[in-house]
Amino acid sequence: MSAPTTPAYSLVDHHGRPVTERSYRGRWQLVFFGFTHCGAVCPRALRRLSATLDDLAEPTGTISPLYITVDPDRDTPTVMREFLREYPHFTGLTGSAEAIEAVKAAFRVFARREDDSAAPDGYSVPHTAITYLVSPAGEYKAHFSDAMPQKELVARLRAHLDR
Repeated sequence: MSAPTTPAYSLVDHHGRPVTERSYRGRWQLVFFGFTHCGAVCPRALRRLSATLDDLAEPTGTISPLYITVDPDRDTPTVMREFLREYPHFTGLTGSAEAIEAVKAAFRVFARREDDSAAPDGYSVPHTAITYLVSPAGEYKAHFSDAMPQKELVARLRAHLDR
């Protein structure tokens, strides 16, 4: 599994500002896809990634942690902003259904809306649970499984950041 060399996107951050992959040039991008109504996987991953960022103790501005929604119907900038109060390291990104489909394709992320009578609004969005690392030049560098232990994730990220 790999992402393209230079994943491109055009989205809106959780403050309503337009952003593209070029908005984060000069900084590492740590990218996770999910949605605010996710019951377990996304909150667990965001807690783990937040702890990882704390362990790395990189200067502010070195890494841009991004949480890209796979559920643009519910995840407006306002909803993303409220959800991410618990995960202040992260910038939430959303957009039109077409823009989200494009960024999913750019990173080769699986996510599909499925009917689920037990879920909020009657649907859930099973999705890829992988964290992507994009270099300051905008090039895909690595991806990390959600099952990777935090200590190993910190070590692997440190190896990339120290190059």
